[in-house]
Formats: sequence, structure tokens, C-alpha cells
Amino acid sequence: MSEKIPALIDKFGREINYARISITDRCDFRCVYCMSEDMKFEPRNELLSLEEIAQIGTSLSELGVRKLRITGGEPLGRKNVMWLFEHLGGLENIRDLTITTNGSQLPKMARALAESGVTRVNISLDSLQPERFKRITRTGDLDKVLDGIHAAADAGFKRVKLNTVAMKGRNDDELLDIVDFARNTGIDVVFIEEMPLGNTSNHDRQETYCSSDEVRSIIEQKYELIATTENTGGPSRYFRMSDSDSRIGFISPHSHNFCESCNRVRITAKGLMLLCLGQEHSVDLREVLREQGHASDAMIEQLKEVITKGIDLKPLGHDFDLSEQPIIMRHMNVTGG
Repeated sequence: MSEKIPALIDKFGREINYARISITDRCDFRCVYCMSEDMKFEPRNELLSLEEIAQIGTSLSELGVRKLRITGGEPLGRKNVMWLFEHLGGLENIRDLTITTNGSQLPKMARALAESGVTRVNISLDSLQPERFKRITRTGDLDKVLDGIHAAADAGFKRVKLNTVAMKGRNDDELLDIVDFARNTGIDVVFIEEMPLGNTSNHDRQETYCSSDEVRSIIEQKYELIATTENTGGPSRYFRMSDSDSRIGFISPHSHNFCESCNRVRITAKGLMLLCLGQEHSVDLREVLREQGHASDAMIEQLKEVITKGIDLKPLGHDFDLSEQPIIMRHMNVTGG
């Protein structure tokens, strides 16, 4: 009989079986809702090494985590990142290894990612209009991202999904176009309410806020949305359309708070385990990893103990308020998108 894997349970009775790990704070885009235009990045020696990230992923899997999502910044910009995916993809307890990316590197990396064990890919896409896309991302090339999306759709992943941050007066007039693009490409799309993390310069979140209910109303002008109980282990609520395999999802941290069912922790690129996206409760995993300088049995046990005890710090929920200055000053590229 195989050894029973323990479960990470917080003080509110929620089982924590999903971890999002940021492997870099750097990105080749500068999306207006994610970071400021003149972004200052962490010194590279402050970031976790790939070997340290692999050890965290391994320890989490041995503590009951079943889903890992690799994020950034832009994770595919990290040197030698395929080694990490091959390691994590080989962990027997991980049932779902996913990645969130801006898509710019997918034309050359999609197939290798699928072969390494990555099961699903989320690709950020906030506009199908080249000039608008450039304005939102500040540096992005839409054609390159579209090539990446098509490469991912052809690579053999279990699912490919677009992530679209809905913004009033910025892209709400083309949300149906994005739905049609997803349908035509045979992929899913999730619309996200913007989260107030960090000062982003020249971007008023209160002005651009577009609720999931507003987005759903726009889509239902053309398509009937049928509610489902489908779940990919995260906060998305999914709907289907009768004439398509593509799913429409909504992540609604403001209008339909999902904190009561939160099953996630986040590891920042510097090794902080954040217990909530919208709070500062955290424990330092990098300190444990670097205390002894090598992966001894004692260090691994200490790492697992710190993770387990850290789960007790997980708060009941966040307190997002678009009418105030961000309570959380860290940007999304630091937290992990």
C-alpha cells in the first residue's frame, strides 16, 4: 500500500492543494494593470534559483499539493526554464502542471512544454487590435502573441485558455471579438476583474473597472451562456455555449468574492509564500533553502515544517477596494500573474 499523502488544511477548514509559483519578476511586456512603465526589478541573486524552485515544488507535492502553476513576470523568459518544467512534470503527485504566459515565446516553446508534462496553458490577451494591444502592453507585439496562441492550440495541451482583463473604455468594446476568436481557435477564455495591486502609473483602476456581470451581459447579447459546475482547481466560474466546445470563464474578486473556497498559496520570485493575494501574510521559504546551502534531509524537513505551519496564517479573505490607494503595494509581476 502506498504511503498516504498528508493534506494541508488551514484554520478555516480549507484544503490547500494548489500553488502558484512565480519564477521571475521580469517580463518583456509592461501591461498597464500589472506594473509601472519604468519598472525596477529585483537583483537576480535575490530571486530563487531554478533548483530552489524545484525543491519547493517537490516539497509541496509531498505535502498534498496536486496542482502547480508557473507564473512570472514572463516565466518563459527565464534561462534554462525547460529544465524546471521537466523536473516538475516528472513529479508523480502533481496531476496538473500549468503555466501563465504572455505568449511571446510560445511559437518556439509550446511543443517542448507539452512534451515536458505541462498540461494546460493560460495566455494573456487583452485586445485583438494591434495599436490598442501595444498601448495596453506598452511593448507587446500582437502578431507574435497570436502566433503563440496558435502554436499552443496545436501543441497537444489538455486545454489552452486566454486570460482577458476586462477594462471599461479600454477593451470592453471588443470582448465579443475575443469570444469569437476563442471559439474559432477552439480554446477557452476567462474574463478577469482587475485586481488593485501596486501603483501602475497613468492607469485609473476605478475608472476602468468592468464587473463580470457587465461582461456576461455583453456576451449574452450574442450567445446564451449555460452555467456549469466545471472547475480547473482555481477561482474561475465556467459557462458553456450550446454550439461550441470553448468555455467562457469569469474571475470576480470584487463582485463575486471566492475567498470562502480558496485552495491556493502563492510563492513569489523571492521565495515568500503568500497566503492570500490581497493580504501580506507570508513566510520566507528562501531563508530556509539558503540556511544550509544544500538540499540535506534536515533542510527539506525544515522546509516542509515551515510550509505546514505557514498555512495557519492564511486569512479568511482579502479586502480589495478600488476607491482607495492600493493596500498591497507589490505589483502583479512580483506576486505572480
